[in-house]
Amino acid sequence: MITNHLIAISIAFVLDRIIGDPPKWPHPVKWMGSLISFFDKRWNQGSHRKLKGGGMTLTVLAIVIGATGFSVYLAYSLSSLIGVLFEAVLIATTISQKSLRTAALNVYEPLQKGELSEARVNLSYIVGRDTEHLEESEIVRGAVETVAENTSDGITAPLFWALMGGSTAAMAYRAINTCDSMVGYRDEQYEKFGMVSARLDDLVNWIPSRLTGFCMMLFQKPDHHSTKHAWHILFRDAHQHPSPNSGWGEAATAALLGIQLGGINTYKGVVSNRARMGDSITKLSAIHIPKSITIMHRASLIFLITLWIGGLILGATFTWL
Repeated sequence: MITNHLIAISIAFVLDRIIGDPPKWPHPVKWMGSLISFFDKRWNQGSHRKLKGGGMTLTVLAIVIGATGFSVYLAYSLSSLIGVLFEAVLIATTISQKSLRTAALNVYEPLQKGELSEARVNLSYIVGRDTEHLEESEIVRGAVETVAENTSDGITAPLFWALMGGSTAAMAYRAINTCDSMVGYRDEQYEKFGMVSARLDDLVNWIPSRLTGFCMMLFQKPDHHSTKHAWHILFRDAHQHPSPNSGWGEAATAALLGIQLGGINTYKGVVSNRARMGDSITKLSAIHIPKSITIMHRASLIFLITLWIGGLILGATFTWL
């Protein structure tokens, strides 16, 4: 079974790298979003919001796991080949290499032409912060932070869970992550209702985010630091991020590029002062966006190879036992 998972993961990796998520194609995440919105409108009110939010998360998870598990069972009942290919397609919908690359380049390309207004608008599609008045370096920071953080959330974490439990586990991960992205906010409306989603998302990303940070550092020569000092920055700064997991990708990227991430962000007019990660050896500029994409691609490939090594060892161990 682990071998089937590894083959499906590899096919999914290639499919997503080449095809990505065509906007007009049906996508499970859109269905998850509609389901979450349905419960949000009906349950996120009155008393016991924490309990209702937990119920929403568990209900969404149960529906996703049930529907995915049943469809995968039917596919494998036809043949192993059909089952593996079906799982590969499902897993491909949970990762977003091409989409993340395209979104970042949509910010980079206007910057190359000096069109800051267009770059700000395109950045607003992928970040939650206010972008209307950002200068070039802050636009770049937003794009680089998005690529660095989502290397784990959008690529390696679903692949990790796909190894653990096939497409069903990958879809369950994506359901948890989607719940967190929609209701996991620390504001008056969602602080209680989204608490379970946020905590569960922290839990399922704990291992993948750290592995991702390590994969970013492996076989990648830092631009301005020694390798030893880059690793020092990773362990020094990864814990500074408000999220227990997002800092690993951002700190690794900052260490490799010799830049500083974090700082002051504004969300709907409310100022948030984030901890700084990395040493500002060089000023943030547009070129750091494609460099962060390169780090993402290399780390993702190394992560895939690591999954194969770990999966084969696990498979051999289970067979021996």
